[in-house]
Amino acid sequence: MAVKAVEIEVAGRTVRVSSPDKPYFAERGLTKLDVVNYFVAVGPGILGALRDRPTTLERWPGGVFEGAKLSTRQDNRGDAFYQKRVPKGAPEWVETATITFPSGRPADEVCPTELAVVAWAANLGTLTFHPWPVRRPELESPDQLRIDLDPQPGTDFSHAAKVAPVLREILAEAGMEGFPKTSGGRGLHVYVPIQPRWSFIEARRAVIAVGRELARRLPDQVTVNWWKEERGERVFVDFNQMARDRTIASAYSVRPNPRARVSAPLRWDEVADAMPDDFDVTTMPARFAEVGDLHAGVAGQAYSLEPLLEWVARDERDRDEGDMPYPPEYPKMPGEPPRVQPSRKNPANWPKPD
Repeated sequence: MAVKAVEIEVAGRTVRVSSPDKPYFAERGLTKLDVVNYFVAVGPGILGALRDRPTTLERWPGGVFEGAKLSTRQDNRGDAFYQKRVPKGAPEWVETATITFPSGRPADEVCPTELAVVAWAANLGTLTFHPWPVRRPELESPDQLRIDLDPQPGTDFSHAAKVAPVLREILAEAGMEGFPKTSGGRGLHVYVPIQPRWSFIEARRAVIAVGRELARRLPDQVTVNWWKEERGERVFVDFNQMARDRTIASAYSVRPNPRARVSAPLRWDEVADAMPDDFDVTTMPARFAEVGDLHAGVAGQAYSLEPLLEWVARDERDRDEGDMPYPPEYPKMPGEPPRVQPSRKNPANWPKPD
């Protein structure tokens, strides 16, 4: 007989888990309660990734099953969805932060301050947490650069891992240290803690500068071309993940794939040999107990963005490399080039360089 609900103690709070035996990853035999218990087991890590950050909840209330899909802007008939506003009926201890979307509309998002909030959200079907790169009270100034190495068709995680050491060298030249993690999918993320003194626009331009430098050194392996038709079989540095309201799956988040992979922090010397399948809901608790939170250092240092902003100015001055296109749903930004993919440019109407 199915169990209707159980209550668990999470850091001094009682959290109710409804339908605890509901299959969430049927191929692995994992239930909703297994997922909640996973988040509790890696509690210091997931809370460290989310604490005081406005966080979008990626909810899969029916679990992950063959054919399940995520709702999108174009099609809201999916089995899962992004929750950008705090759910109705949230406990009083679930705090929020008011963020502003690119459209100018505000929203009160969940802002985790304690582990019970993570467990409560997991009970609602949240597998992946998408925190903003800001923390209260500095909600307009990112405190992290998030560099997304996104393998394109024909490439995979191993290709991202091969370019990561050169990325590390570039960051070191700017006086910075990055913290790598698997995405839980095919990609690799590198977080760089920065002082919360600069805007989203400046942080995004800094990531573009890093990406361009990486592509110059590894032109056959890396691209910053926004248009897919120009990327080829290379690793794309997705600079628009640093745009306002664009987020990356947090460390320790669960990804909605049949294996129940998780986004796993890595040591730099582990990157070359890491395999995304090595890190999932069943294996990560033991790894966490052994190595602790490898991303704890993200909160322990804050670098100046000035060196990278100097690279931005250098690229504009010496290479005539300005801003790059924003995603299509964003308002037109100052200095942004036209959002027209190269194959659709009309030479007769396209502005010619002076």
